[in-house]
Amino acid sequence: MELKEASPEYLAQQAAQVPKGYKLTEVGVIPEDWELAPLGKEVEQLEAGVSVNSVDEDIRSYAHYQAILKTSAVIGGRFLPHENKKIAPRDIGRARLNPRFDTIIISRMNTPDLVGECGYVFADFPNLFLPDRLWMTHIRSGSKVNVRWLNYLLSSRPYKSQIKELATGTSGSMKNIAKDSLLAMPVAYPPPLEQRAIAAALTDVDALLAKLDQLIAKKRDLKQATMQQLLTGQTRLPSFSGEWETKLLGEIGDFIKGKGVSRDQAQSGRLPCVRYGEIYTIHNDLIREFHSWISKEVAETATSLKSGDLLFAGSGETKEEIGKCVAFIDDTEAYAGGDIVVLRPRSVNSIFLGYALNSPAVNRQKASLGQGDAVVHISAKALADITIFLPGDAEQTAIAAVLSDMDAEIAALERRREKTRFIKQGMMQELLTGRIRFV
Repeated sequence: MELKEASPEYLAQQAAQVPKGYKLTEVGVIPEDWELAPLGKEVEQLEAGVSVNSVDEDIRSYAHYQAILKTSAVIGGRFLPHENKKIAPRDIGRARLNPRFDTIIISRMNTPDLVGECGYVFADFPNLFLPDRLWMTHIRSGSKVNVRWLNYLLSSRPYKSQIKELATGTSGSMKNIAKDSLLAMPVAYPPPLEQRAIAAALTDVDALLAKLDQLIAKKRDLKQATMQQLLTGQTRLPSFSGEWETKLLGEIGDFIKGKGVSRDQAQSGRLPCVRYGEIYTIHNDLIREFHSWISKEVAETATSLKSGDLLFAGSGETKEEIGKCVAFIDDTEAYAGGDIVVLRPRSVNSIFLGYALNSPAVNRQKASLGQGDAVVHISAKALADITIFLPGDAEQTAIAAVLSDMDAEIAALERRREKTRFIKQGMMQELLTGRIRFV
């Protein structure tokens, strides 16, 4: 494709739309007092590590603590030091580049979606090392650039797009960025004081997101502990003391097999449908929303769901995850796709079952019943032999209410986190382009 220089008429038209106090540049409209210069004006060098042999095992099984970072250690502007593999003892001497405080690590070679991802290094990590697919920035001596600000800029959508466009490679699965190309990339630099102010504002939002992440993790751990106590009868809710029954799943309901719904059919209409992969990736314990929609024609051959049905994933990648279960408790017309086994229980609280059938005790039984290696399957016949402990109806309802309330609290925190992420994206879009100024 032939590239042509923009015509004077086009440039004049664009310039006429530039607000007072701003200027039109090749990276867009920016404040007049911002400087457009290559990334290399402030970044003197991009240094890569060395590839070493590694083992994906717990570091405590080795006498040393040195580890090599995975390319997944940087994503969305964050540095994740726990994303590492232990260095094979014979290669410890070859590793040479440690992540250092106040630098940026950049993924120079990765998949098309992930190439150019970066993360700010918030501390020194003397026991971690970079592989050859990751770069670490070296800022020029005497530079006043704020590295946190630069990391936010490079991880913003416009600059991520620019960086990805620099990546080359004939392979559709792997792309590589040339060092000279990245250092030559134009960057809009605010004055140093404004860089610091922008970085401080975005860092405050990141701190809030980190607190929300920690709180959500804590609430999830508390829920798991509560499930362990309540679903086994180790802890009883007040006013309940009756004996629990031991039942086989085949004794409490009837099994139905889901019917195939292809990927294309899953977006062919307006009737909600659950596909087996969504049980693993979207739903937990209860179905609260739908992500697939089928037509009336497809629904005629699909498996219709009733409120109270339990849906098991009939296929999976590992025995540990096989048979994950979710409860359908809505009165909406909905359908199940293929590789789903449906249990339609009789006189048992389905919300209670939705939690109980994902408990560690039941998961161990499902793992022992799974068949296959590369792809694991579990049948209705196998599921029917799973043993479950059932309290009385009133206690089932009470336990389900406690766990549902905990889920509602977690969901509220997740919504708050998502809203905060959205606010951060808006702040980045406004602050990193100069549309909103710190004056």
